[in-house]
Amino acid sequence: MRGALIDRRDFLKAAGAIYLASLTPAAAEMLVQADAVYASGFRAPDGSFGAALLAEDGRIVSRVALPGRAHGLASSAKKVAAFARRPGTFIFIFDRQNLIAPVVVNAPAGRHFYGHGHFSPDGRLLYASENDFDNNRGMIGLYDATDGFRRIGEFSAHGIGTHDMSVSDDGKLLIIANGGIETNPDFGRTKLNLDHMEPSLVLTDAATGDLVEKHELPEVLRQVSTRHIDLDADGRIWFACQYEGPRRDLPPLIGHFGKGEALTWIDLPPEVTRSLGNYVGAIAVNRRDGLVGVTSPAGGVSVVLDAASGKVKATGILNEAAGIASARHGFATSSYDGRFLDSQEAVNWDQHIIRLS
Repeated sequence: MRGALIDRRDFLKAAGAIYLASLTPAAAEMLVQADAVYASGFRAPDGSFGAALLAEDGRIVSRVALPGRAHGLASSAKKVAAFARRPGTFIFIFDRQNLIAPVVVNAPAGRHFYGHGHFSPDGRLLYASENDFDNNRGMIGLYDATDGFRRIGEFSAHGIGTHDMSVSDDGKLLIIANGGIETNPDFGRTKLNLDHMEPSLVLTDAATGDLVEKHELPEVLRQVSTRHIDLDADGRIWFACQYEGPRRDLPPLIGHFGKGEALTWIDLPPEVTRSLGNYVGAIAVNRRDGLVGVTSPAGGVSVVLDAASGKVKATGILNEAAGIASARHGFATSSYDGRFLDSQEAVNWDQHIIRLS
């Protein structure tokens, strides 16, 4: 079930004795004592990149080397996938039980990855957000997790600048955040259309790729890039945005919607919106506690909302803010300077963390 933290016994049962035997005694002890397990990409002091499994106190349990910088991650019952940061061209999939060699998926010609993807609920498919940059269109690549992650097809994302994406709990819908920003690897990470962005939030049929709903932002919000999403216990989709307009503006940055509904924007107090620096870098839902959390590296803050009312429950200073994920109580957060909750590691955590479910 999405939203449920994997507890120590469930993880050890899934991992098995061979996985534990592969760890150092100290790491195995950390895992035995952990009540939750997380994953994140990182940069090491020597400049190399990797992905790590962490105990809920932030201590690294195990790590794997990556061919480049990762951005977002996805997990199934057996696998963790790390997606290259735009305009990267790899997905690195490693076995949570440490029994099978990692798989590296390379983007097809004319494509690069956008840093995000998601497994189907049964773990048989991996979906990845991709850029067909010659045709300036977002795509969702389909990879068969039962056959070495062979690419078996693709769906239109029905927008451009496709970033985060997810799958409904029943596996029937793909949920896609099209940031609306045109990019091309010939120009690096340069944003090419800030004067005529096309942000949107899209629902498609997960079996056929057919468009179910498309929510385009009104003209007044055209420079609000819809970037990251998460789902609450009722299937409501929460989304977080980054504003590409004048710094003095205070546009809405967080909202939600359900299938068949219009977008609802959260009316944050002006001082909270101002503290976010017009940039929400990550969003997570704690289903059990009915909370929504966001982080802003631009503002160096975290904000927690009540999912039912949208009211601010808490704010906090989080310098070098990076990822956020549900925890036993509230949220676990990470930072670019190596902090994860109260722990400090000699790495730079990347933008996102996930809890393994």
